[in-house]
Amino acid sequence: MLLLIVLALAAIGFILGRVRALSSAGGDSRHLHSLPSYYGWNVALWTMVPALLVLLIWLVAQPLLIERSVTQLIPEDSYAGPGELSLIMSDVRRVAEGLDLAVAARQMSADEAAALSDPEGLRGTLGALGVALGSEIEPTTLAAAQRYRVLNATGTMVRNILVIALALAGFALAWMRTNADFRARNTVEKGVLLLLIGAASVAILTTVGIILSLIFNTVEFFRLYPARDFFFGTTWSPSFGGGSELGILPLLWGTLYISFIALAVAVPIGLFAAIYLSEYASPRVRGTVKPALEVLAGIPTIVYGLFALLTVGPLLVNVFGSGGVLGVDWMGGATSVMTAGLVMGIMLIPFVSSLSDDIINAVPQSMRDGSLGLGATKSETIKQVVFPAALPGIVGAILLAASRAIGETMIVVLGAGAAARLSLNPFEAMTTVTAKIVSQLTGDADFASPEALVAFALGMTLFVITLCLNIFALWIVRKYREQYE
Repeated sequence: MLLLIVLALAAIGFILGRVRALSSAGGDSRHLHSLPSYYGWNVALWTMVPALLVLLIWLVAQPLLIERSVTQLIPEDSYAGPGELSLIMSDVRRVAEGLDLAVAARQMSADEAAALSDPEGLRGTLGALGVALGSEIEPTTLAAAQRYRVLNATGTMVRNILVIALALAGFALAWMRTNADFRARNTVEKGVLLLLIGAASVAILTTVGIILSLIFNTVEFFRLYPARDFFFGTTWSPSFGGGSELGILPLLWGTLYISFIALAVAVPIGLFAAIYLSEYASPRVRGTVKPALEVLAGIPTIVYGLFALLTVGPLLVNVFGSGGVLGVDWMGGATSVMTAGLVMGIMLIPFVSSLSDDIINAVPQSMRDGSLGLGATKSETIKQVVFPAALPGIVGAILLAASRAIGETMIVVLGAGAAARLSLNPFEAMTTVTAKIVSQLTGDADFASPEALVAFALGMTLFVITLCLNIFALWIVRKYREQYE
């Protein structure tokens, strides 16, 4: 409702700003500095942008501040760590929401909900309203929920007043400044430019936030666990009871091994498919084959994981397992590096083929015509002209596929197994960094222990690997650009 009010004020401001500008010019738009619509947009933006910006900040800050205040009401001896405190606060929020529902359903008045001191029977009342609670409501939980309701109601009321006041103030300020000599176009274009800069900054700030969260938690992990044992350890054996061995080398080897097999499958097939579709296929064939390839990109990764576990894995066992077609005993189970790598490679084909196809099509036709006019064959033109010109974009497509392979989780969990080992045999079960990040953060993780914080160190390692891949790709791109420019 608050958002609709702000948007309605902005719409009214657009109309009134336009009318005021025309009125100040005697109804002749030729006497205006800018087009009439710019004056309307000036009022609308001043009405809408400051109010919505404050609303966004308030929506983020209010829950954090309220939770910090309410947490102080929970006795420290009632929880053992951050995990249990999080569960208690979850119950507090549910009880507060349940009391609001009970007041809305007229099962109790607002005064009764605020003065309620005995939680007996409240769980059943809230359960009838659809609010599920895992345990009986403690008096401290009820008191915290009541405090939560008061603070939330007060914060919401102040937020509504402030947002509407800002919208009206912006409306009045912009409307009063509207006249025939006002440079509305310049103001609106600067405002739109700031909005575009803000939108572009979201990605940068998100990346910075992710990096900082990884860095802080990684530093905390290395305070508790030796960095040398982490980077050079060959055993991965976490134990929340103590005595953990958290060597990353087996996980890193499994990640790179599976990614290499996946890229060995996806890059040749995807690249050759892109060359065929862009250079040889007729429009009818291209219109059929390309959408069929891109359907692969829309399949959920869990489906690929099931396909690896139930189809590809048993098929490989029938060929490379004991009693198989080849009569060798290389593969003992359906989960293996080869299983996950092959299926992941199939998943990555549309990433490579679709992007490479678009990049090859972007090469100017004049370059092809010039090569053919000099007597080169079609294959020579593709090899010596089209492919080098499109190479920077193709490297980017391969890099995207590599990043997707390194970060994949579900196919690895179902297709490669959970064994952390260093082995050259692609038919053995192994695991990856992403799979262990998930396993270490599953359940009530205590973020004061190295067994939980190791997930952030693993994530930071993946980030550094991806960064190195980008740097390597830039080096290749610059080398070939210097050669062909």
